[in-house]
Amino acid sequence: MRELTQTEAIDLVGRFEAGQEIPEQMRSDVRLLGSLLGKILRESGTPGLYEDVERLRTATIQAYTDESPEAFERAAAIADSFTVARADEVARAFTAYFHLVNLAEEHQRVRVLRERDGRPARENATDSVAAAFVRLAEEIGDDSALSRLQDLRFHPVFTAHPTEARRRAVSQSIRRLSELLEQHDQALRNGADERRAERRMLEEIDTLWRTAPLRPQKPSPTDEVRAVMSVFDETLFTAVPHVYRRVDDALQGPAAGGRAPVVRPFVRVGSWVGGDRDGNPFVTASVTRKAAAIASEHVLRGLERATDRIGRNLTLDSTSTPPSDAAKALWRRLKSADEEAAAEIAERSPNEPYRRILLLIGRKLTATRERDADLAYAQPEHLLADLRIVQDSLVASGAARQAYGHLQQLIWQVETYGFHLTELEVRQHSAVHRKVLAELDAGDSLSDQAEEVLDVFRAVAFLQERFGPRAAGRYIVSFTQSAEDLANVHRLAAYAAGPDGTIPVLDVIPLFETFADLQAAPGILAEIVDHPAFAARLESTGRRLEVMLGYSDSSKDVGPVAANLALYEAQAKISAWAQSEKIELTLFHGRGGALGRGGGPANSAILAQPPHSVDGRFKLTEQGEVIFARYGDPAIAMRHIDQVAAAILLASSPSNEERNRAAAEKYADIAAVMDESSRKRFYSLVKAPGFAPWFATVTPMEEIGLLALGSRPARRGLSVESLEDLRAIPWVFAWTQARINLAGWFGLGTALQAVGDEAVLQQAYQEWPLLRTLIDNVAMSLAKADDRIARRYLALGDRDDLADLVREEMELTRAWVIRVTGGTELLGNKPVLQRAVKMRSPYVDALSLLQLRALRALRDADESAPVDVEQQRLLLLSVSGVAAGLQNTG
Repeated sequence: MRELTQTEAIDLVGRFEAGQEIPEQMRSDVRLLGSLLGKILRESGTPGLYEDVERLRTATIQAYTDESPEAFERAAAIADSFTVARADEVARAFTAYFHLVNLAEEHQRVRVLRERDGRPARENATDSVAAAFVRLAEEIGDDSALSRLQDLRFHPVFTAHPTEARRRAVSQSIRRLSELLEQHDQALRNGADERRAERRMLEEIDTLWRTAPLRPQKPSPTDEVRAVMSVFDETLFTAVPHVYRRVDDALQGPAAGGRAPVVRPFVRVGSWVGGDRDGNPFVTASVTRKAAAIASEHVLRGLERATDRIGRNLTLDSTSTPPSDAAKALWRRLKSADEEAAAEIAERSPNEPYRRILLLIGRKLTATRERDADLAYAQPEHLLADLRIVQDSLVASGAARQAYGHLQQLIWQVETYGFHLTELEVRQHSAVHRKVLAELDAGDSLSDQAEEVLDVFRAVAFLQERFGPRAAGRYIVSFTQSAEDLANVHRLAAYAAGPDGTIPVLDVIPLFETFADLQAAPGILAEIVDHPAFAARLESTGRRLEVMLGYSDSSKDVGPVAANLALYEAQAKISAWAQSEKIELTLFHGRGGALGRGGGPANSAILAQPPHSVDGRFKLTEQGEVIFARYGDPAIAMRHIDQVAAAILLASSPSNEERNRAAAEKYADIAAVMDESSRKRFYSLVKAPGFAPWFATVTPMEEIGLLALGSRPARRGLSVESLEDLRAIPWVFAWTQARINLAGWFGLGTALQAVGDEAVLQQAYQEWPLLRTLIDNVAMSLAKADDRIARRYLALGDRDDLADLVREEMELTRAWVIRVTGGTELLGNKPVLQRAVKMRSPYVDALSLLQLRALRALRDADESAPVDVEQQRLLLLSVSGVAAGLQNTG
């Protein structure tokens, strides 16, 4: 097949881009950023780079649009024709392009959110907390709905799971570009100098191009803590109280801001970063202490700045707004503790009592951060008490708007974050506990591992004393397989404290991960609640209990279909047990970003949960690229929190619970057929002789372990001869890179075919939220897969039987998903998602072809020869690029 002329290529690319139904503003952004990148490639790349990038781009677009074998072969031939050095540059160029396209999409989302905020409330999104409240009130009445709103809890937990393929330096460059793109918008709106904005964007894109895309070494756990802190500094500290404010504005209307809010803080932020030591030898007790100290430093600085800003603006005169007796007493108390500063502030603000008080409170916060015991607050509750004295005084003197304005947002921040910012959680494997207890019971000298395990409990006790009980105290037991596994934590805590030490207050949380563990969970819980230490903690919390469910390992264990059904059943049984035991249950969902690890839209997943499994409380892990996608931009973070909180509120509505209950009963027989048939199909693949080394051959699984994504190893210790100890993240990541996405869909086609009745399945898709969520997620997973590229990866292994099995199931699943959803192509009922996937696919194909050539070279090399570092680098560059293009990793 001949290569297109320049005119034909321009026409082809133009027709392809025009065929994507992209909003005009976003189309303009993509063109602008793409043209600027092209200019940089001409200026900063080696001679001919831009032309080679365009050749490959045009070829992959042509192959995508006409789907002929000849067109695809020509694109592959172009990718193979490059020298390794040129392929390296081309991979970097496509990766940079994806970063810019992702930025343009995010920018468009922010535009849409701003436009929506500018419309009347009745025209706004129906999936907001305010809209959910109205719907809930229609079912259960205003008072009951308000009570549920005030008890609402959304608890995201940030983890350091290695799924963010971008370097932090790259992320920061993209964030600066985002600000410049906003300035460019303003220049266009105001008729200002857009050339100046474009010049600065060129400078930043050149910086992005010249920044090494791969980390030179793995980040330390402390580096991971600081990366998460950047999200707090840039968005969450201000975004969360703004969510509360928006909900209160919507519910109270014109009265909002002039009287006490009806909204109570409903977000709590958790963190495993610096606390999760399951399989990560680099997370030590010392690291856990440092992680908590870093988080406290960040939140106290934030509170200092906010208090100082509010204080400087609170210039209300004592004549117009006299302070209450309690406020006067507070001033005297603050003054006596900090006389010199009080005198200076009083001189600058002679008749401004509120300004005086807030500025001295700010100084106490500085002392708290600097650990000046004479002046510091002992705990956040003392700060809240002082702020409420000021607030009450303002209300009493008629300044309600000042009381419930910025000061209220500061109070919300303290209530949400305390002095600790994130509630740090510890996680450890149950087998480690058993091993350490065996050493302790034997009375021999302890190993380094045993000493470290005991020191963790001492670290938790220290953190609780320094930062308050909310700072740490949740202890998660991975692979919980018996009640004894949970009781062991209390035994170890007692050992660590000794006869004279302080035993930390612990909420021990079981993590049920495998298919067998999920089935055993209700029995284990029924047994552990009678354990003395566990029962005593349960009573002291008002019978509150958290139970964590693992999505990743269960999916790797039995396949995505059976795992989803097992998770639903486990939640239903655990929730029913908790109801009978009068336990306030919070289910903690260990979800990843990829669809094979429980990923997908959180709000639809919440609404598909079993009755009483939510009850106004939802906790989940947020990992890697998901953290920055959901919380990296303030507007998007607020929208995400609002959507999830709305789903939490509605999940326990009588109508939603009845719908899920009725559907589960009606389609129980179908669920049983799908479970058995999908599991059998999954086992026929993963339990086939030689599957593990074949998997490592046909995907870049081993090479992914070389990427410096995170501090944690990719495996718990076994070789590629066994999948049992392979972590779920590289399992999912490797299939994603191979454009197969097997972990997200394998077995569903067989399951739907086993049911066989298309009409019944279409009805179930409409009526059964669990099935609808599963099929919609699989549709997304398959849409990002590519059969032609998958075929080439599968050909790397000398097992036609396994390759044929994968491709047959992919084709079967695609066909049944299209039939059940009633369309003619994948995502036909999700046009926005379909557009995003189609727009990227040819460009991802280009990177996949570059990755394939590198992977082939590495696989074909003589085993005794040294590793070709140039091909290995090309492969790793393409991994980063494909992750950016598909917008997920593990």
